Amino acid sequence: TECVSGCMCPDGLVLDGSGGCIPKDQCPCVHGGHFYKPGEIIKVDCNTCTCNKRQWNCTDNPCKGTCTLYGNGHYMSFDGEKFDFLGDCDYILAQDFCPNNMDAGTFRIVIQNNACGKSLSICSLKITLIFEVCLELLITMDLLLEGRIQEIATNPGAEKNYKVDLRGGYIVIETNQGMNFMWDQKTTVVVHVAPSFQGKVCGLCGDFDGRSRNDFTTRGQSVEMSIQEFGNSWKITSTCSNINMTDLCANQPFKSVLGQKHCSIIKSNIFEACHSKVNPIPYYESCISDFCGCDSVGDCECFCTSVAAYSRSCSRAGVCIDWRTPAICPVFCDYYN
Repeated sequence: TECVSGCMCPDGLVLDGSGGCIPKDQCPCVHGGHFYKPGEIIKVDCNTCTCNKRQWNCTDNPCKGTCTLYGNGHYMSFDGEKFDFLGDCDYILAQDFCPNNMDAGTFRIVIQNNACGKSLSICSLKITLIFEVCLELLITMDLLLEGRIQEIATNPGAEKNYKVDLRGGYIVIETNQGMNFMWDQKTTVVVHVAPSFQGKVCGLCGDFDGRSRNDFTTRGQSVEMSIQEFGNSWKITSTCSNINMTDLCANQPFKSVLGQKHCSIIKSNIFEACHSKVNPIPYYESCISDFCGCDSVGDCECFCTSVAAYSRSCSRAGVCIDWRTPAICPVFCDYYN
């Protein structure tokens, strides 16, 4: 009944958010905080999605499984289950020598965890990969902290079914069967397996069957409620002791506060586009814990590893964040190129 200040579109048109008016069927789609016009295509993991009338129409291809281990015993399984497990021992991270695999096994990844520095934190200092190239032939690779690779073959004349590469700061190992292994030569390990491995793997990384509820399946094929018991079941030897989880920040209030300050980048507007796709809180809490586990306040490796882990999860969700700066966890790309 009276005039109202403002702008409105003619009948049949709607505001586009930028001061213009468009037909309803031209409304954009939203992903990762960005707007996409009708007909635009984006890639999410191994699938493509097309914008159509504000809705995403996506392909439904089976995607590879990804398992990540980083920092002070932080895991994300093939099926997306996040958990923390500490243990000063040798453990099977992933393998396809499993009861639910009717085919012959092809790989086993063993991590050797040790206490890092003076603190109680645990990290992977040595990883051994065992490949079965053919009958009664195993190839073992030891990736030492200095980046040295040792290959031991029972039959040196056999044809290799894997290749080793150095990409940036990562050592990358790819097998012909579709298992890819990446190590940053510090505390981050990433394992990719092809869709053909679905339901055929086991270990700390889980069974890659699309269900996270049974990821804590022990070596004896029982589902364990206790993460510590689940992890201990994947020991290579039973002689080493079990380690109970401890709060590394409990007696270090100064480092805890400093860690909260540094790790807040994960919850900041820098990663805002990713927050709706990947929950930042578990990564933020892991970051603070790892920061307290560093030997010195000036050692930022623990912090950088945690932020990089969240950034990788964002990338897998289709949101790429440019977060590194000369002052924050720089990477010398020219050197590694």
